[in-house]
Amino acid sequence: MTIDWTHFTLWSSLVGGLMIGSAAALFLFFNGRIAGISGIVGGLLRPSSGDIAWRLAFIAGLVGAQLVYGWALPLPDIHVDADMPTLIIAGLLVGLGTRYGAGCTSGHGVCGLSRRSPRSLVATLAFMFAGFVTVYITRHVFV
Repeated sequence: MTIDWTHFTLWSSLVGGLMIGSAAALFLFFNGRIAGISGIVGGLLRPSSGDIAWRLAFIAGLVGAQLVYGWALPLPDIHVDADMPTLIIAGLLVGLGTRYGAGCTSGHGVCGLSRRSPRSLVATLAFMFAGFVTVYITRHVFV
């Protein structure tokens, strides 16, 4: 994946971050639940009564938002420099990591840190460190 730094939009990024933080805070305030994607999707895999509708609505909102955006403005070009087996292995490793880490980056990084959770701080630092090491190894060691 490459980032086009010449077209980086500070204000759009700031507004997007504020929207994500506000949505997570409002979700917690009105529902008493953390807006962590792995927990929401995981709850769909082992559903309990009266718990499915809001989870489906949340996932539909995640998918639907990009469709609505795409109708209003052109979506940015995305280029991924990896083949399908690499993407599948990476996805499985992320899933495994969210199970061992008791949550995903959105749950720990956005929601957990805002609640000053020590566990989320450690998890977020581990996510970031693993990402830095992975990028370094893939870009500089296995060239």
